[in-house]
Amino acid sequence: MQKYSIFSLIKNAFTNHQNWDVAWRDPEPKKEYDAIIIGGGGHGLATAYYLAKEHKITNIAILEKGWIGGGNVGRNTTILRSNYMWDANGLFYEHGMKLWENLSQELNYNVMYSPRGIINLAHSDAQLNAYARRGNSMRLNGIDALMLGRNELKKMIPFADFSETARFPIFGALMQPRGGTARHDAVAWGYARQADSMGVDIIQHCEVIGFDIQDGKIKGVQTSRGNIKTKKVGLCVAGSTSLLAEKLNMKLPIEAHVLQACVSEPLKPFLDHVVTFGAGHFYCSQSDKGEMVMGGDLDGYNSYAQRGNLPTLQHVLSEGVAMFPNLSRLKILRTWGGIMDMSMDGSPVIDKSHIEGLYLNFGWCYGGFKATPVSGWTFAYTIAQDRPHKLNEKFKLNRFNTGHLIDEKGVGTKTWIG
Repeated sequence: MQKYSIFSLIKNAFTNHQNWDVAWRDPEPKKEYDAIIIGGGGHGLATAYYLAKEHKITNIAILEKGWIGGGNVGRNTTILRSNYMWDANGLFYEHGMKLWENLSQELNYNVMYSPRGIINLAHSDAQLNAYARRGNSMRLNGIDALMLGRNELKKMIPFADFSETARFPIFGALMQPRGGTARHDAVAWGYARQADSMGVDIIQHCEVIGFDIQDGKIKGVQTSRGNIKTKKVGLCVAGSTSLLAEKLNMKLPIEAHVLQACVSEPLKPFLDHVVTFGAGHFYCSQSDKGEMVMGGDLDGYNSYAQRGNLPTLQHVLSEGVAMFPNLSRLKILRTWGGIMDMSMDGSPVIDKSHIEGLYLNFGWCYGGFKATPVSGWTFAYTIAQDRPHKLNEKFKLNRFNTGHLIDEKGVGTKTWIG
């Protein structure tokens, strides 16, 4: 890797970034690969990386219809956590937290991992009891969890509405101290660069338009840049999963919805944690640039658009002002939307399909970004070994037929339920 001094960085800044090395190659598609990962987002990049690193499968192509970083991996609020109630999700995401802790060293790229702590506010005795139950479940699984009272919270977030006239009085909170944030585009670039260095072909602007299936086995994919042969295909396309599933004559238990987020003008540092509003669906943190990064509820209607509507944003920000009144005069700089594939129980699917050689990764709801390392790690294992890893064996597709749902409610869908 080429080294740059501070003087060469300044020089290149004034010369249209000439002489910079490319971060990864831009190859032409080969005629055949050992495995193809469809989707160049965080999960697809991580899957290809761990296939190459852990399972020594390097003849891999990542097919991305757009560009690296243009999908959900660049359209989220960067939150990381493992504060789940049920064992399947708790153990899965906790393994992910351990991967996050060393990811910058793993990828030799600063992903700006920041374990600043995530605080879930409670606004009733019943909600506080539900948080205590979830916290106990977390601690039984070796996951860090703290119950906080009003006095502790007043020291940590004194600008919250603790007044006697507050519409949503704060009773306490559940905190995961190791929760936090990471830089979303750095995660994508780090995985892409390392996967490329191990021989993985990252092929952008290559849309999958069909599949070659013979005798119940995958034989290849049809793309906008020609047909490519392969015996293993992994689907990692987030909100576009149902569109590709339709090309496979599959109907999956998911719906596509838009989830909006926004950032404000920059402020001096004042919020040290990630905080969620317990009486609605609002969450915020402060970026390194001082911007308030805020998100909330789905737009409600089914859509494949990467933009949302103003009424939903108004609703979400009203909740934010109810929690932190000092946000009321902030100017919003920009908004964006990501396409969520919402599963029927709020938990994902990482599994083999009924088509030999076709593997599924979808249904991440609100949890896609924080799952990036562990999703890729377990999906790579599932593809390479042709069987689920212990961490994702509960995330099978047939649970929707058998009734073995993993219904998180308060974490998978609405944060104020439980």
